[in-house]
Amino acid sequence: MLNIQVDQQEVKKLYLQKIEERIKELDNELVFWDANELKRRTCMSWNTIQEKFFFDLRFPKHKVGGKWIFPAAKTQKFLLEWLDEQ
Repeated sequence: MLNIQVDQQEVKKLYLQKIEERIKELDNELVFWDANELKRRTCMSWNTIQEKFFFDLRFPKHKVGGKWIFPAAKTQKFLLEWLDEQ
C-alpha cells in the first residue's frame, strides 16, 4: 500500500509562483497601452493622469488617429521614475 503526504503550504507556494510567472509573461505580451489600459495600470482617472504627468515632455505618447497610444515598456519605465520623483 502506498501512502502519499502532500505539504499544502508548499503546493500553495508553488502555484502562486506559477501564477506570478504567467502574469509577468502576459504583461510582456502587450506592446502598446491605450488610455483605458493606462488608467487601469496606474489606478488613476484620465483627469488625474493629465494633471500629474501626461504633459511631461518625457512621457512617451503617440496620437494615432483620434486615439492615444503608449509604448508599454517605455511607459512603465517612465511611471516608475516619475513615482520616485514624487
